[in-house]
Amino acid sequence: MATTEPVLVIGAGVTGLSTAVTLAEAGVPVRIRTDERPAETTSAVAGAMWGPALLQPADRVQGWVARTYHRLVELAADDTSGVHLAAGRMAARVDLGDQLPPEALLLPDLRRCAPDELPDGFVSGYRATAPLIDMPRYLDHLTERFRAAGGELLLSPVSSLVEAVEEAGRVVNCTGVGAHELVGDPGVRPVRGQHVVVRNPGVTEYFVEIGAGPEFTAYMPHGDHVVLGGTAVDQDWSRIPGREAGAAILRRCAHVEPLLAGADVLGETVGLRPGRDAVRLEVERFGGGTVVHNYGHSGCGVALSWGCAAEAAELVLTG
Repeated sequence: MATTEPVLVIGAGVTGLSTAVTLAEAGVPVRIRTDERPAETTSAVAGAMWGPALLQPADRVQGWVARTYHRLVELAADDTSGVHLAAGRMAARVDLGDQLPPEALLLPDLRRCAPDELPDGFVSGYRATAPLIDMPRYLDHLTERFRAAGGELLLSPVSSLVEAVEEAGRVVNCTGVGAHELVGDPGVRPVRGQHVVVRNPGVTEYFVEIGAGPEFTAYMPHGDHVVLGGTAVDQDWSRIPGREAGAAILRRCAHVEPLLAGADVLGETVGLRPGRDAVRLEVERFGGGTVVHNYGHSGCGVALSWGCAAEAAELVLTG
């Protein structure tokens, strides 16, 4: 895969960094340009955990998710990566039945919850050990790997694809919700997510509500802190935490896990997930150059990251 012609990656969230690392560690000269440092991106405030991604195109998404799962399990063996394996529950207020996404079967200890394992108000669910990702640490890990492989990361916004292809003949667009403006894609919309971060009072297992609406219950422990969620508000560009939304998150999570009642609040965060009807991972010929678009992952950027990065790297070098 090695080449002497540099590749420009736009964006430094989990998608951009994973793509850039894949290219750089294969011997490709890579530069990242971004208008936000990794720690300032939506990726940095994600929960985050691996799980099935019910997105389109379904057949490709299954492959991307499976590939990412195996990479994250490998990374969990590295104490510095920010990835760890944790047990927990995925539950719903309706009967989930027995039809599971194929990717869920990758979890070796997946089983249905017994009735006494479900919180009040939940009627079905599953237990499994899954990868959890402490995103600030994980993004630092990816950044260090990228630089160690010779990559260059510049805090330098890209105003247009014309500018990008003038700088490099091969470009990977990993701008997330920023693609709404950069490429004029009206199908990209912000899905506003808010989290509350608390000091960990002794929580060791995660909990995720499945199939909820704009407000749901979720918490992911990451050692000394727990990320509580959450919200998914469509078409909301605000990145200012809402006081009422934060209080509601705390109430919902404490209802499921009483240990969280009264936990010390360390901060509240907001990110804009890049909602889209389908993930866009494809080649576009533009201005004499090649642009690979890799965006539109909705709330599943982490779960799709390594699979999409591998395909984007292949497309940019062969497409």
